[in-house]
Amino acid sequence: MNDLGKLEDLPADYRAELTSHNLVPLWPSLRGVLPPGKPRPNTRATFWAYQTIKPLLLKAGELTPIEKAERRVLVLANPGHGLEKMQASAAMYLGMQLLLPGEWAPSHRHTPNAVRMIVEGEGAYTTVDGEKCPMSRGDLILTPTGLWHEHGHDGDQPVVWLDVLDLPLVYYMETSYHVNGEPQTIHAGRGDRQYARGGMLPTPVFERSSKSYPMLRYPWAEARAALLTMADDLPQQEAVQLTYVNPETGEDAENILGFYALMLRPGQSLRLPARSPACVFHVIEGGAEIAIEDQTFTLTEADTCCAPGYTAVTLTNRHADKPTFVFMADESPLHRKLGVYENRG
Repeated sequence: MNDLGKLEDLPADYRAELTSHNLVPLWPSLRGVLPPGKPRPNTRATFWAYQTIKPLLLKAGELTPIEKAERRVLVLANPGHGLEKMQASAAMYLGMQLLLPGEWAPSHRHTPNAVRMIVEGEGAYTTVDGEKCPMSRGDLILTPTGLWHEHGHDGDQPVVWLDVLDLPLVYYMETSYHVNGEPQTIHAGRGDRQYARGGMLPTPVFERSSKSYPMLRYPWAEARAALLTMADDLPQQEAVQLTYVNPETGEDAENILGFYALMLRPGQSLRLPARSPACVFHVIEGGAEIAIEDQTFTLTEADTCCAPGYTAVTLTNRHADKPTFVFMADESPLHRKLGVYENRG
């Protein structure tokens, strides 16, 4: 491959004139923006231990009342992007959020899409577009772009959840903003109940729902039971994995990021192929070793890690006598929309 000309090869007066007219020569930077063979991601393999996060999050609850925080969150930032950018990957933001008994995080809506993966605690709820969604460990709750949402807590113990947003992408596009609102009026009907049976859709008077997001809460009890049933029905060597989808369309639950639940059988080791999107792993139950290139992370319950794109990942259940359940989030829907999705096997 031919070496390209360098910026310093150009006369200083010529470079200065280009700068004065807001012009930049491409060839000195061409290999940087179009590297050969595959990208050079800033996203690094990164691990966040919940036993480290939890006491710091509870301390934040002591130091900062909800009225001064609006959303009390510690961001899981990837050092490859710089901690100040508050992103886990090119398109994903992660945050651990705390709600204490009796607190209410006020109603707002924003342009980034978000989901909540409940980590621990009972008695809290998220109200999304007038639907009250109870929060229990392992539940996935959507707060899609533009929908009003607020959080309340009627229980007696702290509740913690993992936020996953496409905030880095929306911010990069200069389209990120929020609007504050009034407390919502709760309406009857919950999507997780109406769509609780696979292959059957509610069709009152033969009409299908026209809602963009007909199901906002995906209960862990249902997902766990489905994974266990699949494991009984599939050969031992096959992966046991679910994708969270819109039950009316079969498309991804949200339109930028993809969300999945994976079960590792006792002692199972599973290699995930090198794909273009970055991927986040969060242990709901059990424990796993996750090998990403030359690094291996040991995850226990509620731990989280991130793998860059174009990288094969191997997950191993650390328990020989019980399954491990992992929640995953990735950038696949975005990559497919842009036509850059790859599975390199």
